[in-house]
Amino acid sequence: MSDSIISLSDFKSDASQWLKRLQEESDAVVLTQNGRASAVVQSYDTFQRQQQALLMLKLLAQGEADIAAGRLVPQEEVFAKLRERFAPDA
Repeated sequence: MSDSIISLSDFKSDASQWLKRLQEESDAVVLTQNGRASAVVQSYDTFQRQQQALLMLKLLAQGEADIAAGRLVPQEEVFAKLRERFAPDA
């Protein structure tokens, strides 16, 4: 992934073309003001994928912390409770 770096004024002058490019490619655009990076623009799909990836990493980290702290439940117990909870009324 190769981010483009452009000034905010250049982005504003051709925003529709930049947005079209962002939808076609998965790159992000770094916007600068006064020569310094100030914002990142990316497509909504790319943002959603990034958020999902971050959520997965958070869940993995929480799982690792649970294991390290000994907060474990045997698999058989978990599935038995799920079967009981979702069993059709007989």
